[in-house]
Amino acid sequence: MTTLEELTRGRELKPVNPIVDKLRQMVHNKFALVGMSLLALLVIVAIFAPFFAPFDPIALDLTNSLQPPSAEHLLGTDKLGRDVLSRLIYGSRISLTVGFIVEGIALLLGVTLGAISGYFGGVVDNIIMRVVDVVIAFPFLILAIAIVAIVGPSLTNMMLVLGGVVWIDYARVIRGMFLSLKEEEFVVAARVIGCKDRRIIFRHVLPSTLGVIIVQTTFGIAAAILAASSLSFLGMGAQPPTPEWGAMLSEARTYMRTLPMMTFAPGLAIMITVLAINFVGDALRDAFDPRVLKV
Repeated sequence: MTTLEELTRGRELKPVNPIVDKLRQMVHNKFALVGMSLLALLVIVAIFAPFFAPFDPIALDLTNSLQPPSAEHLLGTDKLGRDVLSRLIYGSRISLTVGFIVEGIALLLGVTLGAISGYFGGVVDNIIMRVVDVVIAFPFLILAIAIVAIVGPSLTNMMLVLGGVVWIDYARVIRGMFLSLKEEEFVVAARVIGCKDRRIIFRHVLPSTLGVIIVQTTFGIAAAILAASSLSFLGMGAQPPTPEWGAMLSEARTYMRTLPMMTFAPGLAIMITVLAINFVGDALRDAFDPRVLKV
């Protein structure tokens, strides 16, 4: 009879990366598979937009303005004769780019300041947390609109403002985790043997927060896309003729009854994108949550 020792003889047991192990668990989540499939499709469409788009998204053709869906223009045209489908396809580039850039800015600021605040404490912690308290005292969208109105509406300004506002979510979470982790035995032991603060932060404490950061970032990207679309709808984000989904909704609202596809298409695109990212975020949260029973 074959024993366990015989089966494992000559084989070196490799340590399993906990992050990779958690991601593998997502394969068994149907909603996660749907979300990842939709996201993969969106990314492919965004990258190869010139290949998929039948027309130039900003080319004017006033002779074909406000055309209903047809064989030539599958989703119709807008008031300037621009193909709605082409603008929708190119809009995926804008929305995904905005989501990733905004969360990149928020991630960099929030994790850095949250780590400094939680690890060192004292006066630095008080200053950073008071800034967080001031920012969080204002409704998120109202604050973003006010700042964009001051600096001027544009896609770049909108991304910088959103990133400069949502970092507080990361800072609060990371600060709380650092306050807890810095008292753990492995961190105390690292201090005892003479490890510098920078090494302790990057080699011991920060890796323990990666699961939370990944989940937070996923939900944050969806929130950033939705917020950017809202600001563009109000004229505070992407400016004409940029093919951005929120701006397309704003331009189409006048023709909601006569040409419903102009409104329906970008609205559906926003909904599917946000829903797909949230599906992935929910699966990541379950995978990294120790309270969820893994079968």
